[in-house]
Amino acid sequence: MKQLTTNSPSIHSPSLTRRQLLRNATTATVGVIGFPAIVRSTSLNSKLQVACIGIGGMGGRTMESVASHPEVQITALCDVDSNFLTAASRKHPHASTHRDWRELLAEHSDKFDAVTIGTPDHMHAAPAVTALRAKKHLYLQKPMAPTLHECRVITRKAAQAGVVTQLGNQGRSSIESRHTVELIRSGVIGKIKEVILWENKKLRWWPKNTDSSGRGDAVPATLDWDLWLGVQAPRPYFADTYHPQTWRAWYGFGVGEMGDMGCHHFDISFDALKLTAPLRVQQLSPITTGPLWGKQRQVELVFPGSDITGGDTVKLTWHDGEMRPDASLISLPSLIDTLPESGACWIGNLTVRKPPLPQFIAREGANERSKFGGHSIFWSKKVVCPRLVRAGWSAMSRYIPLKQGDLQMQRPHHRCLCQCSIRECEQPIPRSIEMR
Repeated sequence: MKQLTTNSPSIHSPSLTRRQLLRNATTATVGVIGFPAIVRSTSLNSKLQVACIGIGGMGGRTMESVASHPEVQITALCDVDSNFLTAASRKHPHASTHRDWRELLAEHSDKFDAVTIGTPDHMHAAPAVTALRAKKHLYLQKPMAPTLHECRVITRKAAQAGVVTQLGNQGRSSIESRHTVELIRSGVIGKIKEVILWENKKLRWWPKNTDSSGRGDAVPATLDWDLWLGVQAPRPYFADTYHPQTWRAWYGFGVGEMGDMGCHHFDISFDALKLTAPLRVQQLSPITTGPLWGKQRQVELVFPGSDITGGDTVKLTWHDGEMRPDASLISLPSLIDTLPESGACWIGNLTVRKPPLPQFIAREGANERSKFGGHSIFWSKKVVCPRLVRAGWSAMSRYIPLKQGDLQMQRPHHRCLCQCSIRECEQPIPRSIEMR
C-alpha cells in the first residue's frame, strides 16, 4: 500500500506503509493515528452522520439499509473502485468521495459520527480498529476478520471505545433466531445432544480464473489495485480472479464458505447452548492446501457442555458444498421429502414415539421462502414454549409447528406461538424477544 502523507496534527508519523499500518492498527498499544472523541459531528439534534467504507456488494446493501433510516445522513463514501463510488454518488450526491480509507479517517473524521465497513475480509481489521480509536460508532460486515488475533483486537478496541457496534450477522436481529434460542433454552426437546448444520447454496463468488501465476493482467483504470490489496503483500492483478467478489475463495483475502456462511449458522447454537471455544476440531472431508479454500467441507467440532446440553460435551457437525448430513438422523415433516439446501438441526434427549428423535429443524433457502413465505421452524414434539406474542410481521411470515407428525400452519400476526393457540396470549413476553 502506498504511503499516506497528511498534514493532520493527529498523525504522529508522516507516512504509513502497509506493514506499519497492520502492526499499529491491530495491536493494543497506542496507534499512529489518534482522534478526538466525537459524539455528534454537529449537534445533538442533528441526524446521525455516517461514512461508508467499501460500498460494493454487501457493503453497498449495508449503506442503503442504513441510509433508509430517516435520522441518518450519508456524508462520506469510500471505495477503491470508482465504479462503485460513481453509482453510490448518484444516490447520495451530497456525500464526499474518497479512495483511501486512511485519508478519510485522518482528514475528515470531524464530519461523521459512525462508520460502516463492507470491504473484503482481509481489510476489515485495519479500518475497523482505526475507526474505533476515533470513537466512531461502527457497523462491520461479517465475518469480523479472517484471524483470531484480529477478532480479539477488534473486540478489545470496541470495548475500550465505548461506542455502539454491530456485526453484520443480521439474523441475530430476527424474531425467528431469537425465538429458536428461547425454545432451545426452555428445554422443550430436552438437553441438546448434537447439532447438525449444512449450507449448500451455489458458490456464485467462485473465480473463473484460479491460476495466479504469471505476470498478470492490466489493472482496470477504475480500480486502485494497491489500495485493494491493503495489508496483503503486493501481487499481480488478474481479471476474473479477485475483484469484485471472487476474493472470497482465496486464502489471505476471504474465508471460504464455512467462514462466509458459517457465522450465520453457528450463531444460534453458540447463543442457545452457551458455547465457548471448541475442545477439538476435525475436518472429515479431504483437506486443501491452498491457495484456494475447498469447495466442499465437512467439519466436526466438539465443545464443552453447558446446562443446556445433554453431557459434558456436545458435538456440532458442519457440511457445505453438497456434503449433506446423514438424513437418517433428521426426521422431516410429512410435507417435506428431502432436506433443504441449507439448514440446522438440534437433537434433544427427550424420548417420544414419533418421530424417534425430538429436534428442531430451522430451514433456510430461497426454495423454502417461496413455499412458506419465509424461514420456517419445525419441531417434533408437543411444544410447551415460552408465551411469545408476535407484535407484527417479520422476515419469517409463518411458523410451522410439527405436532405428533401433523403439519399445521399458524399466521403470526398478533398470534400466540405457544401451544394454547390463543389469539392474544396474556402470558409475559421475554424481554429478549419482545417486538416493538
